[in-house]
Amino acid sequence: MEKVRVRFAPSPTGYLHIGGARTALFNWLFAKKHNGSLILRIEDTDADRLIDDSVQQILDSLKWLKINWDEGPEKGGNFGPYFQSQRQEFYTRAAQTLISEKKAYHCFCSGEEIEEERQKQRQEGKPYRYSGKCRNLSAEEVKERLEQGQPSVTRLKVPETGQVIVQDIIRGTVSFELEQFDDFIIMKSNGAAAYNFACVVDDHAMQISHVIRAEEHLSNTPKQRLIYDALGYEVPSFAHLSMILAPDRSKLSKRHGATSVGEFQEMGCLPEALVNYLTLLGWAPTGEQSELISPEQTIPVFSLEKVSKTAAVYDVQKLIWLNGQYMTTYDLDSLTQQALPFFIEAGLISTREAEEKREYIRDVVNTVRERVRTLKELVEASRYFFQDIVAYDEKGREKYFVKQENVADLLSKGRACLAPLEVFDVERVENAYRQLMKELEIKGGTIIHPTRLALTGQTVSPGLFDVMALLGKEKCLERLDKAIDYIQKL
Repeated sequence: MEKVRVRFAPSPTGYLHIGGARTALFNWLFAKKHNGSLILRIEDTDADRLIDDSVQQILDSLKWLKINWDEGPEKGGNFGPYFQSQRQEFYTRAAQTLISEKKAYHCFCSGEEIEEERQKQRQEGKPYRYSGKCRNLSAEEVKERLEQGQPSVTRLKVPETGQVIVQDIIRGTVSFELEQFDDFIIMKSNGAAAYNFACVVDDHAMQISHVIRAEEHLSNTPKQRLIYDALGYEVPSFAHLSMILAPDRSKLSKRHGATSVGEFQEMGCLPEALVNYLTLLGWAPTGEQSELISPEQTIPVFSLEKVSKTAAVYDVQKLIWLNGQYMTTYDLDSLTQQALPFFIEAGLISTREAEEKREYIRDVVNTVRERVRTLKELVEASRYFFQDIVAYDEKGREKYFVKQENVADLLSKGRACLAPLEVFDVERVENAYRQLMKELEIKGGTIIHPTRLALTGQTVSPGLFDVMALLGKEKCLERLDKAIDYIQKL
């Protein structure tokens, strides 16, 4: 295979959507598989739709996902600039070449004339197609109009009959009838390049070997193929990734929940889990491979031929499940570091305490992580380690504090067996409680459940003795006293 050079070319008109993230990921996986390069190009020519911080957000999202580009913004390279807004000279020069070779022409038709044509064709029940009235203007007339300052667009001369054949790695041979195309615009009246023209000129200039992009761009491919042929450029290989649909198989939108990488980050997803999930959206490993698959495992077996032609269905619950799997095995120090902003945002710790209490926070994370699925859930499940109990779970209160007989006395006995302990670790706390259960001849749940409610305010938590050891002796005794007093006042 020739030197593989692929590109991810987002438009900064919004934040990085999961569809765009998957496209970037598949380009990156393909490049890594073939020891190639991933080029990041920002297609920022649509000035009216640009969002100020979206370029930085796109870069930050890709970095968070660890999708590292080889050339582009912040990296540089030999084929820049990597912002289309800075590449105008490339487009102007290419358009002038096509005009001089009589493969393109200036069109002076006004908006009113175009609208009149459109209305006439509509009345005849035809889809709009530019009539080509400026196609055969003489060189003298074109020169005179340009000298007069008449605005014009540049249109590509498109054959009236025939087919455009596109060989797609995923979809096979796709043909398009030329009758459906008119002489489309490649340069706008303000001198800016039209999308399809800029793409072709840039992909050629950047020596892109494979164009891997979303299925929605398949309709652009015949126009781009015509531009490649007109300019005499070598045509890259194309691969169009299937759409990502909502669970009801409608178009994915905000109403289906989080759809941008930033939103998943804010939900407390881990980047490795999201990359794992995106990897399986439209591609699947062969054989017995687990659903948990890392890029290192994916790269050697990744193939565009294995990408599904049918739409992938977005399932946020599957992502959250995957994230929970990663939470349990993630490097503890890294997990703690990623959780810190969530603890701070929730008001459980200050920025200073994030450093001063790092070891304690790490222990909390380790204790709780197997019972949660996201970093946000982890923080919520950890509140009682950082804040006093202000209320007890209502159902638990009724069951263990109101209806259970002699519970205040039982908790008092529990407190009494803990108070003498000089070393307050899991083993000694558990031994003390087990000995008390034996002496009282009670089942473990009889004292464990109300104790858990007293110490955490909840009916569900990690192992009680792990919780007690982490809270520490002073806090356990204090919360038991508070619960006993609360029960006695009922």
